[in-house]
Amino acid sequence: MSDFHDRARAAEQAMRDVFPATPLQRNALLSDRFGADIWLKREDLSPVRSYKIRGALNAMRKQPDKNLFVCASAGNHAQGVAYMCAHMQVRGVIFMPVTTPQQKIQKTRMFGGDQIEIHLTGDYFDDTLKAAQEWCGDHGGHFLAPFDDADVIEGQASLAVEIEEQLGTTPDHILLPVGGGGMSAGVATWFGDRSHCLFVEPSGGACLRAALAAGHPVMLDHVDTFVDGAAVGRIGEKTFDLLSHVHLSDVMVLSEDRICVTLIEMLNVEGIVLEPAGALAIEAVTDVQSFVRGKTVVCVVSGGNFDFERLPEVKERAQRYSGVKKYFILRLPQRPGALKEFLGILGPDDDIARFEYMKKSARNFGSVLIGIETSRPENFMRLFAHLDDAGFTYTDITNDETLAQFVI
Repeated sequence: MSDFHDRARAAEQAMRDVFPATPLQRNALLSDRFGADIWLKREDLSPVRSYKIRGALNAMRKQPDKNLFVCASAGNHAQGVAYMCAHMQVRGVIFMPVTTPQQKIQKTRMFGGDQIEIHLTGDYFDDTLKAAQEWCGDHGGHFLAPFDDADVIEGQASLAVEIEEQLGTTPDHILLPVGGGGMSAGVATWFGDRSHCLFVEPSGGACLRAALAAGHPVMLDHVDTFVDGAAVGRIGEKTFDLLSHVHLSDVMVLSEDRICVTLIEMLNVEGIVLEPAGALAIEAVTDVQSFVRGKTVVCVVSGGNFDFERLPEVKERAQRYSGVKKYFILRLPQRPGALKEFLGILGPDDDIARFEYMKKSARNFGSVLIGIETSRPENFMRLFAHLDDAGFTYTDITNDETLAQFVI
């Protein structure tokens, strides 16, 4: 293990030729809330607003004779590789899915400049990856894996070296977001049993939990790409080798809607812009607050590449998870005064966010899609009780994902 520590230290030193150490900041809001000493490792403040530059830098510096690097990525890895291609003045070929948002394509192009070319191919990442590897084989480039590579893992471990130096000691607990496992494997290997590592995954990409349950990496049946920085269908072979000792009880899985609550709070209260994966570790503190009380805790904030066009969706999901926004189908009698009667039932804090007459389902009734925002979840208990007393028929569709994706 001492060899790994030496290589991680060397990687951390190499980072200093490119960018300063990212800040480790004590967060007063979270520390007061949970009665702990909570620190945020701000990887969102790296030159590419994520930790991915570390793995790219370390892997590329170990190939001094190569002048052509190839990768496949829809986000942060692409930006890290592009940045390093410009810094090292080497050529980079970056494959991205056709469905990649223009904002990410433009940022990748901005970081790489004339040193890179971008190929848009495939609707899904697996197709993009295959195309990149085939191109690499045909043209003799060096393929840069996003996580399942020993040099990448060592590079990501450089952030653990920084944490220990900045804190002056080892934290009692460290919370790590998990995608393909490169960063979490590197950090966990650096700290070993000196710190208690907790691993956090989105429910739509819980590949570490699936691998631990099976005893080997497995492909998930479905991946929800909302938490795009951690939405990986299969954990890496090399990363799992380093994480196979992890207890299932140390792996937390959070719903995508729940993560949105932290995104909104960090933006509105702390002024910190996070991407969904960057909020995983912070939100997970809630689940372990009983045993982190009085302890020193580090949350790795993995990235802040957030497309603000997603903000309405993030707010919507946060409100639904918090219980302050609901959607329901109301069967409204087709008689004079029926709508006025319904409006009179609303409380002073209830706002209509959506009102859409859908269709006439019967001669004397019409179906209406209604969205209500309120200040406290318990206000809906009062509203529904009054609707029941008034004889209105309604169906709450807030948590009906199949129906909601078509009508909300």
